[in-house]
Amino acid sequence: MSSLSAIRPKNFREKVFFRQLRSQVDGNAKVEYGLTQIRGVGRRFAQAIVRVAGISPTIRIGAIPEKDLNRIEEIILDPIESGIPDWMVNRSKDLRTGKDLHIIGNKLDLSLKNDIDRMKKIKSYKGVRHHLRLKVRGQKTKSTGRHGLVVGVMRRKKRQPAP
Repeated sequence: MSSLSAIRPKNFREKVFFRQLRSQVDGNAKVEYGLTQIRGVGRRFAQAIVRVAGISPTIRIGAIPEKDLNRIEEIILDPIESGIPDWMVNRSKDLRTGKDLHIIGNKLDLSLKNDIDRMKKIKSYKGVRHHLRLKVRGQKTKSTGRHGLVVGVMRRKKRQPAP
């Protein structure tokens, strides 16, 4: 019998499913690091979730009771109402609703794509850079970010003198 099985409770789960979030998390991970496996939840946001939920950060996700998992899920779905500061959400002042939102999962990808498409449509500087597939955030482009097969510079061949 290994020492790990002696620590685990009887109701330990190897994979933890969050139904409303449509994601699964490794049960062996500690709470803060396990929550980062959900798309849209980073380390700082996961630490805030654990503090607000009142769960020990050293416990494994697979050992958390079902009611605490439901509480974590509620906090992720509506973080501002749960007590997480509004500056921690990943979508402050949404253009359509005007509210501070925290987007997770596939909706995060869709909102990012919609934002880029909107920038392209209004032809902002960033939109034009996205359209041309160039660097957007001010990086240098002389030697990096090249596409295609040709890499490097070819020298001209010297003319051969006529005989």
